[in-house]
Amino acid sequence: MALRPADVKQLNALALAYMGDAVLERAVREHLLVSGMIRPNALHKEATNYVSAKAQSSIVHEMMNVELLTEEELATYRRGRNAKSGTVPKNTDVQTYRASTGFEAVLGSLYLRGDHERVEELVRFAIALIDSRKEATK
Repeated sequence: MALRPADVKQLNALALAYMGDAVLERAVREHLLVSGMIRPNALHKEATNYVSAKAQSSIVHEMMNVELLTEEELATYRRGRNAKSGTVPKNTDVQTYRASTGFEAVLGSLYLRGDHERVEELVRFAIALIDSRKEATK
């Protein structure tokens, strides 16, 4: 099911981030299972390397550095980043948390519009970036 772009623009940025969080989480879980991980504790621990606020913040900043995001995606990112969630992050600073919320809003917006190819492109970039950083530290 896809929404019209005008309908997606009317959604609260935090609602978009809620959807984007689920989109990324599903993709990461699939990536980990396909790569051969099966132990639940190991899966959960490994998934945090991809979906933590710190990881998502670094991903979206790298996407901006390489100019991967469109102007419209950047506008959605800013909407998500600037949204007031009313909660204080436990394990990270507010700037990192807000950047990750902006990234999730971009994914959620694209997904709800039905632009699944673009979602896949951004998710593949995110996973490859984290994988390459893990390889570099081995």
